[in-house]
Amino acid sequence: MAISSSRRKAARGPASGRYLLLVALVLPRLLFSQNAPSPQTLLQEGKAVYASNCSGCHGADTFGTDHAPKLTGNPDVRRRSVEQLHNLIESGIPAGGMPAFALPKQELDSVAAFVHSLNSPASQAIVTGDEAAGGQFFWGAGNCGSCHMVHGRGSSTGPDLSDVGGRLTAEEIHNALLQPDQHITAGYDLVTVTLRNGQMLRGFARGKTNFGLQLQDLSGGFHFLQSPEIVSVVDDNHSVMKPPDATPEQFQNLSAYLSKLVGVDPGPLKEPNAQYISQVQDVDFSTILDPHTDDWPTYNGKLNGNRYSSLTEINAANVKDLALKWIFPMPHFGLESTPIVVDGVMYLSGNNQAYAIDARTGNQIWKYSRPPTPGLVGDASVGTNRGVAVLGDKIFVVTDNAHLLALNRVTGSLVWDVVMPEEREHYGSTVSPLVVNDTVIAGVSGGDWGMRGFIVCYKAVTGELLWRHWTLPAKKGDPGIDSWGKEPPLLAGGSTWLTGTYDKETDTLFWATGNPWPDRDDRNRPGDNLFTDCILALNPKTGALKWYFQFTPHDTGDRDATEPPVLIDTEYHGKPRKLLLHADRNGFFYVLDRTNGELLLAKTFLHRVNWATGIGPDGRPQLATLPATASSREKGCPDNAANWSSTAYSPTTRLYYLMTLEDCHEIDTSNSPSASAPAAKPGERYMRAIDIDTGKVAWEIAQTGPVILKTWSGVLATAGGIVFYGDPNGAFVAVSMSVRAKPCGTLTQTSE
Repeated sequence: MAISSSRRKAARGPASGRYLLLVALVLPRLLFSQNAPSPQTLLQEGKAVYASNCSGCHGADTFGTDHAPKLTGNPDVRRRSVEQLHNLIESGIPAGGMPAFALPKQELDSVAAFVHSLNSPASQAIVTGDEAAGGQFFWGAGNCGSCHMVHGRGSSTGPDLSDVGGRLTAEEIHNALLQPDQHITAGYDLVTVTLRNGQMLRGFARGKTNFGLQLQDLSGGFHFLQSPEIVSVVDDNHSVMKPPDATPEQFQNLSAYLSKLVGVDPGPLKEPNAQYISQVQDVDFSTILDPHTDDWPTYNGKLNGNRYSSLTEINAANVKDLALKWIFPMPHFGLESTPIVVDGVMYLSGNNQAYAIDARTGNQIWKYSRPPTPGLVGDASVGTNRGVAVLGDKIFVVTDNAHLLALNRVTGSLVWDVVMPEEREHYGSTVSPLVVNDTVIAGVSGGDWGMRGFIVCYKAVTGELLWRHWTLPAKKGDPGIDSWGKEPPLLAGGSTWLTGTYDKETDTLFWATGNPWPDRDDRNRPGDNLFTDCILALNPKTGALKWYFQFTPHDTGDRDATEPPVLIDTEYHGKPRKLLLHADRNGFFYVLDRTNGELLLAKTFLHRVNWATGIGPDGRPQLATLPATASSREKGCPDNAANWSSTAYSPTTRLYYLMTLEDCHEIDTSNSPSASAPAAKPGERYMRAIDIDTGKVAWEIAQTGPVILKTWSGVLATAGGIVFYGDPNGAFVAVSMSVRAKPCGTLTQTSE
């Protein structure tokens, strides 16, 4: 359990008994000309120069003497380049007692390279030994894979070693193998815990505070223990890992293998993890289909997309007693992530980040991150990320540049990394992935900048591509190609940045698509522009289209259909129905039969709608006509009637709850007769409840305050008769589901 970023548990002893570690630095090109010696030759020469000139003070083994400090594992040496070391050796350090060495340039180059190699990451050195044989020993006789994982293979009981060669020097790897008790990775201290109930637990202290302990047992399960539960915690002061039972040759080969591990390259795994043994804490798809009431295992809690909880413990009588429990700071200017919770662990995401935290205390278990990608556009460029998915022993999250990652659920280490787009274009990704059966499905953003939208599905175990469904046709004969102009719409939008929903009974995946591009300039895109602004009903096994419904044909108002498609089963207008509920950004609330896409109801949920007078029986908008006296800068309504934020339906009240916006945007009517521009009316937000049988707004609550970008709030309804949401001023609000929507309580952050 020791080969990772580590700390020493005791001072290092003499070098006697150590295996010989031979390394050759991969030197910078600037040191070499066409006639320069090879790196191996240069280092061998440098070793000889060192033995003749330096070993008397710094030690034959480079670990120092009473006369001079060690050179191996020396931070001051590590931070210097080969050129800087060359100059230092040549000039000496007179004040420190080190003389200048007037050696020939070739000898100075070689000894500087040798000293530099003692502190370089192992991956930048040529470690002698048979790398392939070392891998065979690791996975075979060495039995290292029973504790460690490498590139998605092995066990997550101990630290992941996929990038150990890029983090540690060859000497540090060498020492960690020989003396594991002195090089235990942070978070892997072995302890034995005795609880007040008499139970004894043994495992790794992944996190300690004055108030509790995060214990990972030796099978990978987590135990979040509070101080009152604990009688004693005994530190074993030993590593679970023992020095390998290996010959010197096997040891050198193992060092060579580990030294070449520099991380996971993009692409699927070649094969499933044969070493993996299913654990009790793994998340089966059955538990995602029918989650335990204490869990929230997918983006919307359940795959039907309905943010409705069956829990009743919080109700109108006690909701006022809710109090802030903990705060978990994240380095990001704004969050749109929905946390998921499984077995007491909360997983959430930020800007190219993913976290696992103790849901009871807010204490971090692990963090994964990578730097933001420069040069992106849209929401992806500011780090928007809406959450993660979980299945088996993995967490899935997208990156800003449209990669889909699988992380190990215990360690947070990268298992596989696939690039979703086939071409670069303006792709990004902000979506929370969706797990269906044994696959993980995701979409892409960038539709406002020119790209071809798609939904993509991978094997969850390996990242192997299973299917890709394009939202735009590409060539003659493709469905929908006749709804465009002469040129195929290869960069015409149709993004897929909102998580879809899934119906097990009909085995159907539902996914919403975004607007066409250019947003408002339609000169080169006549027709309905399929399949933008649609709900797509897909076969989740193949990606084949079953049916579609387009909410806004030939959209010129940036009216993405990327609002939640909520699936419910209920009696509707006298018949049992499988329904899909959707409040669209075009300002109309829709009820569809999700088995075939039949329109059952469409009614506006806003007061300020002027682009259409209604929706016809065929589902097409009945377009309004601007009056002849329209101004040159007329107002188009609505602007963002609804958005991606979560919605909820209560089977008790038969009401659909959502946050809405009454606002308009300017449209260019410069070809119309000019008139004075109307006075602008500020936007207004309302929390509204819609009667699904009539489409009428049953009640509403005005949200005081200015309309500010990225302060949209979703809603959560519960069987306790409460609807929760966040208002634009930062308050967490609870209201009654009843028609009058009585306020029940708020939580606000105050300052003096």
